Amino acid sequence: MLATDLPLLIDAALEAGKIATRYSGTEAQRWDKPDGAGPVTEADLAVNAMLEQRLPSARPGYGWLSEETEDSSDRLSRDSTFIIDPIDGTRSFAEGARTWAHSLAVADHGEVTAAVIYLPMRDLLYVAAKGQGAMLNGQPIKASRLSGLSEAEILAARPNLEAHHWRQGQAPAFGRAYRPSLAYRMALVAQGRFDGMLTLRSSWEWDIAAGDLIIREAGGVCSDRTGQPLKFNNAHPQLNGVIAAGAEIHSQLSEQLDPDGPGIGK
Repeated sequence: MLATDLPLLIDAALEAGKIATRYSGTEAQRWDKPDGAGPVTEADLAVNAMLEQRLPSARPGYGWLSEETEDSSDRLSRDSTFIIDPIDGTRSFAEGARTWAHSLAVADHGEVTAAVIYLPMRDLLYVAAKGQGAMLNGQPIKASRLSGLSEAEILAARPNLEAHHWRQGQAPAFGRAYRPSLAYRMALVAQGRFDGMLTLRSSWEWDIAAGDLIIREAGGVCSDRTGQPLKFNNAHPQLNGVIAAGAEIHSQLSEQLDPDGPGIGK
């Protein structure tokens, strides 16, 4: 089914956009999850309900991992698994902003093989399938080929620049920017709008699975904070941070980061 997973994800993402945009973010009912896990809105749950009905029914042999569904070990016995964030950037959604995304991926034996990141309020549809390249709104995209880190624009939250994360006791010089959706940050790197992104905290798989493939298919490199390739559908679905960039910038960031530095909020 791998050849047809991408069209399935695209159709589901477009439907997710229709559902989410029926809600006014500032007026949508909102709750805070236990243990400081962040907010959830009725839009997140409505999108999740549609996706959980639609996708597994189309691929009954696939596992299911979603931010808004209680996890089950059943997915660990499946060769392929859907990895879903119904709305990445829920805080932005709840504030009525436009920078939030639907993030949908399929992982096969731990490797993402089909991926979609869709921002309906910005009319941006990023897609990739393994070996077929990455596209934005039907046009091919490529990651930055910049070679000088000092000239780079890197998407990162400010705490990532704290001295204890870096081998030399200080962050290297580069331009810093920020976007609230982690999936969107990764898509922007794949697009070449920014030269790289990093988050040094333990990161949930559903935030980064789709972006991992889209970046790699755009010619970039995506790894955890120690430089190791990302593997998905783990028993505990968190990964050790993310570094994503073109090959030269990724190498320079990896070399200067302290792989044993403490985790931080994203």
